[in-house]
Amino acid sequence: MTKHLQDTTTLYNGVKMPWLGLGVFKVEEGAEVVDAVRTAIRNGYRSIDTAAIYGNEEGVGEGIRLGMKDAGIAREDLFITSKVWNSDLGFESTLAAYETSLKKLGLDYLDLYLIHWPVEGKYKEAWRALETIYKEGRVKAIGVSNFHVHHLEDLMKDAEMKPMIDQIEFHPRLTQKELQAFCRENGIQMEAWSPLMQGQLLDHPVLKEIAERHQKSVAQVIIRWDLQNGVVTIPKSIKEHRIVENADVFNFELSADDMEKIDALNENLRVGPDPDNFDF
Repeated sequence: MTKHLQDTTTLYNGVKMPWLGLGVFKVEEGAEVVDAVRTAIRNGYRSIDTAAIYGNEEGVGEGIRLGMKDAGIAREDLFITSKVWNSDLGFESTLAAYETSLKKLGLDYLDLYLIHWPVEGKYKEAWRALETIYKEGRVKAIGVSNFHVHHLEDLMKDAEMKPMIDQIEFHPRLTQKELQAFCRENGIQMEAWSPLMQGQLLDHPVLKEIAERHQKSVAQVIIRWDLQNGVVTIPKSIKEHRIVENADVFNFELSADDMEKIDALNENLRVGPDPDNFDF
């Protein structure tokens, strides 16, 4: 099991991806995102997750450059993810979107590029574009986000390769057990967005009780639960003490009983849209 912040999982193509990273959804472009990314890298984070639609790729790129300088590390030491937005899904338009993201980030390649949402009738062409970029050696890994089992099955029918990642909404109120099992069977690494349910779980009595017992915060307990479920996770924060706290999850372990209690909180409740029913 993961022992420290820079521990990695190996994707089915042999690429190593950190178990824990920083997410920057809703982090403002400019100083806010630059500081968050720089702070995370300076404090040992090696994985940063953004997306075209977040509108902050330029700031993320600047934060990466400053963070690398602070930490004395090279680009190869980092794992950077971005995602193609719905309006750019299609073969040529996805290829162009990848170039735009690289330019904004100021990078030569991405470690992971994802299809952000399974827009019906569009994601297969976009996937063909991702496979092309991958075969050209211009991205280390490719995957999807917000795909249900039936989306994955549909994609894999025509795909040359299956996604390496499915990044989904995953937290104690939305445990997605069927999807977890499917991903595990197919060698697809699951990744959690909104692992703390946008802060809605921080006062939950069951989680508070477990946290007190381990002398940890509720956020740390949830992140640890993700890791022990074999799920990569990218909690978002812009405050240095929280960025540091979120990474301080490698010196304790949840018992099987703790894990069951947290699993039992599932209500199939989402804070984001349902991938079967979104209109953007």
